[in-house]
Amino acid sequence: MGSAGQSASTEGRRLIALSREHDRLAAEARTAAERWMIASRTERHVAGSLAPLAAAGYTFLHDRAWPGSRSRAQIDHVLIGPGGVFILDTKAWAEVTIAGGRVFRGQLDVTDDFDGLADVAYGTEAVLAELGLAPGEVHVVIVLAGRDLRPTPIGTVTVVGERNAAAFIHAHGFRLTEAQIDTVVRATMDHFPVVAECSQSVDASVREPVLAAAEPEPLFEVEDITEILLAGLRAEPIEAWMAFLHPSQARLVRREFNGPSRIRGAAGTGKTVVGLHRAAYLARARPGRVLVTSYVKTLPTVLSALMARMAPEVGRRVEFAGVHAFANRLLKTRGIAVNLKPNEADLLFKAVWREFGIGGTLEQTDPDPDYWRDELSKVIKGRGLSTFEQYANLARTGRRRALGIDQRRAVWRMFTAYEKGLRARGIHDFDDQILLAEASLRATPCTDYSAVIIDEAQDLSCAMVRMLHLLVGDAPDGLTLIGDGQQSIYPGGFTLAEAGINIAGRGVVMSTNYRNTREIVEFAAHVIEGDQFTDIEGAIQTIDGIQEVPRTGPGPRTARFSSPRAHDAALGSVVRGLDGRWGDIGVLCATNWQVRDVKAALISSGIAVMDLAEYAGLPTNVVKVGTIKRAKGLEFRHVLVARVDPRLVGTEPGDDEALAIRRRELYVGMTRARDTLWVGVCP
Repeated sequence: MGSAGQSASTEGRRLIALSREHDRLAAEARTAAERWMIASRTERHVAGSLAPLAAAGYTFLHDRAWPGSRSRAQIDHVLIGPGGVFILDTKAWAEVTIAGGRVFRGQLDVTDDFDGLADVAYGTEAVLAELGLAPGEVHVVIVLAGRDLRPTPIGTVTVVGERNAAAFIHAHGFRLTEAQIDTVVRATMDHFPVVAECSQSVDASVREPVLAAAEPEPLFEVEDITEILLAGLRAEPIEAWMAFLHPSQARLVRREFNGPSRIRGAAGTGKTVVGLHRAAYLARARPGRVLVTSYVKTLPTVLSALMARMAPEVGRRVEFAGVHAFANRLLKTRGIAVNLKPNEADLLFKAVWREFGIGGTLEQTDPDPDYWRDELSKVIKGRGLSTFEQYANLARTGRRRALGIDQRRAVWRMFTAYEKGLRARGIHDFDDQILLAEASLRATPCTDYSAVIIDEAQDLSCAMVRMLHLLVGDAPDGLTLIGDGQQSIYPGGFTLAEAGINIAGRGVVMSTNYRNTREIVEFAAHVIEGDQFTDIEGAIQTIDGIQEVPRTGPGPRTARFSSPRAHDAALGSVVRGLDGRWGDIGVLCATNWQVRDVKAALISSGIAVMDLAEYAGLPTNVVKVGTIKRAKGLEFRHVLVARVDPRLVGTEPGDDEALAIRRRELYVGMTRARDTLWVGVCP
């Protein structure tokens, strides 16, 4: 039996404890309410600051649930419009600083808080890739309420002040059409569902207060809204393929490989487009730089300009360089002297040919010294062979003429004399440059690059590919080789096995032609009909199969002329008769001297021209004139292939290696055409 007053004391202590718990819960509720009210005011204010974008064609999705999440976490705003898809999170943070690629609230590093949103963007990319939206068109933006911060990239996220957010979004310009926006909006609404109302009941013994309506807050002056809308007008519309791909291409851009991979397919299947998007995607997804390279030295310049328009945010993260330019820069950075003297090297070879070739078994086999110059450059030095035994047992992939042991000994004597002459003169040729860079990377690896993409990989030598492979090794998604053996237009060749690269299970074939019309594809295919080549994977094959060509158009035209003069006189009339802008026209020739003559003929007829050697990928309304080699990887609405050798059309392919290469070169030139093709034939 308890003492007197014990029960009353217990009840009193219980009520005191209960009141304290109520006080604690009330304090927590007040704190939570303040946070929610701040978030509400912040989101409403930011939504208001973004309102001018509605006039620019943007659709707003507010307070959406995180995809796949069962929690009440939400995405503040999702905007879909001409500039792409923008996932916005608003922050009412004070004392925010950005330094060294990190974001701080006071002394607290909050950069990793953005990882969840980056994951949401990654999943959104995958969903929208099924429609064909390129991964780079999905953006995550952190908007700092009340701040005047310029857009600052932090990993895959952009942090921007509220007053600059709308202009930043609209500055992406016009990348999607109205139809594409509608398609993306429907998919995005499904991906980001509406936040469900809270189903938890509230136990309140007091009446709910009646709240006064919030006073509207002035957000922008007329000048501010004008600046936002002008931001979009300053950005020129980009080519359709920069934002919307075929779904199979968009998926390939994001595909993960556990080692070196290869993307191949016939001309027009979009290999270079996929490579460019993949470079941007990898640059966003990982640290380190991405190198995009090619044998054609002008192609990286054009691709760099396209990347600047397509994905300016990756900017310095993607490096474009011809393979020789890259090797030269690497050696210079490492202090390795290279004394390139190509003219002196050519004179040396001619002297060696006179001594070891003329009158001997090599001249009897082929009197053209260029054939043997290519043997030394592409077959021997292109593989870095150092002993005769290596050469004696070599399959010589890509060379059609079989050589016996006596012929190979003669070649090796000429090679050793040539190498001795180079060393005696203290000079190097371009093959030495590659071999020196490869040796340097083997001795001292470079860790600057996270990925390397090789466009037109079939045009490189074995040593070039080995050198580039050393930058990334067999890392997942490290090395991507893009190309088509049918478009190999240089002598020699190699296989990936020779380069020590294994792509088993990591090869992708693109089989739909998105560039050309069916008529152009069929016409160009006749030029190389029956031609066989050894692919870099080692298989002997004919043209890569094209399963589908969706587009049709007018049939290509062939005109034959009795002389180059008659041909050039007619060329100007053909150009003037084409629809559209002169900037959509490419006039392609086999040699530089043909380019010189054709340019002069067009200029004399009053047509503005630009040499492809000077073309940097920027829009310009002049006719582009250049060699087919310089046009690799490019495309034009109208293509005129000029001064074509009659032996390349209407005759059987035969076994002549040089003629076969020239036929493939003509095929490359023809397949640069999107809509119309004209071929001028003359002796």
